[in-house]
Amino acid sequence: MKILVVGSGGREHALCWKLAQNPKVETILCAPGNGGTAQVGTNIPVKDDDIPGLVKLARDEEVDLVVAGPELPLVLGLENALRQEGIPCFGPNAFAANLEGSKAFSKNVMAEAGVPTAPFRVFEEYEDAVTFIKERGAPLVVKADGLAAGKGVVVAATEEEALEAVEHMMVKKAFGSAGDRVVIEEALKGEEASFLCFCDGVHYAMLPSSQDHKAAHEGDTGPNTGGMGAYSPAPILPKDKYAETAELCIKPILRHLAAKGEPFKGVLYAGLMYTENGPSVLEYNVRFGDPECQPLLMRLETDLLEIMFACIDGKLDQVEVTSSQQTACGVVMAAEGYPGPYPKGMEITGIDQADAMEGVKVFQAGTKLEDGKILTTGGRVLCVTALGDDLAAAQKRAYEAVAKIHFDHSYYRRDIADKGLKRAK
Repeated sequence: MKILVVGSGGREHALCWKLAQNPKVETILCAPGNGGTAQVGTNIPVKDDDIPGLVKLARDEEVDLVVAGPELPLVLGLENALRQEGIPCFGPNAFAANLEGSKAFSKNVMAEAGVPTAPFRVFEEYEDAVTFIKERGAPLVVKADGLAAGKGVVVAATEEEALEAVEHMMVKKAFGSAGDRVVIEEALKGEEASFLCFCDGVHYAMLPSSQDHKAAHEGDTGPNTGGMGAYSPAPILPKDKYAETAELCIKPILRHLAAKGEPFKGVLYAGLMYTENGPSVLEYNVRFGDPECQPLLMRLETDLLEIMFACIDGKLDQVEVTSSQQTACGVVMAAEGYPGPYPKGMEITGIDQADAMEGVKVFQAGTKLEDGKILTTGGRVLCVTALGDDLAAAQKRAYEAVAKIHFDHSYYRRDIADKGLKRAK
């Protein structure tokens, strides 16, 4: 069997690594891939937003399955285009992918489906947004409507910050057309958790809870990033609450989209905020999170390929999806300066030594393989992921593995999973 994985991050390395464990998988292609995927399969220089190029690649290579890692190709209609060619694709169609592709669409669907979420308004005119902010006051959350690589959300503690965010998005076009519309919503207080489910349009299978760390620096300070680390499970969302949570935020969305004739197939990710009034959905993603994917796939026991085909074929109810009782912790090693400007081209050493540790896997993101060396190419460079019998053991092992790896100008948070440890006491 031949599989094409689309994307170039740590999530895609994890997907390739997990899919390669199935004995039926003979060939893995990754477009465009990174230094890690190059060691599992073959990288092909086709960008993840080149839908015609990806379809041509899948057709020419006669692949049996395409797995979309990031959200962009799904929002651009990769699944639709491949379906027309008769090529199976794991991931939702373009309509359903708007749950992530458009914040306004997503919030409206939540309201229509009865999913608890913060009160919001959608603005297409800059002046109207400014008037609303001045009338409402802070704190507020300002979101660019379209995709902004995880950086289009500003939690504004003051009116000035909210006005600055709106100007940044709508006037200065910091995120291009993604900021043509903005969503402004009430700022919720609490602790976040990520809840992901496999979906086949009707049925869903729950993955363990996890928690991402978005802020760049310790203590959840500094600018928002794509994620500096994650662990699973998250004590804020214990196992005995999974079914209740799915009834709250997964089932209504599947029912709503199915009723529109646009069934959701793939991974549905609910970003939750646990407030004093209970859980509320901050956002939906339509794919595995990065870095949540890495700890979740380390724990997943059921064959991933089997699950993916069950989702595509509408037979997920016939597969028992199970995960290890162990805990997993992933620490992102980034280039100093990320998410702002950062250096590139540093050689990475010690990955083999870390990988040799029991229960450890180093997933590569912003890397390339060149002349036998692994060099940095991105801001988030590695996600060093470890299993342990409990969260303290997984965290300890992950940081021991991090200590074996070196590249110049590296940076990582030293408090990944601390919140979970405090809550677990």
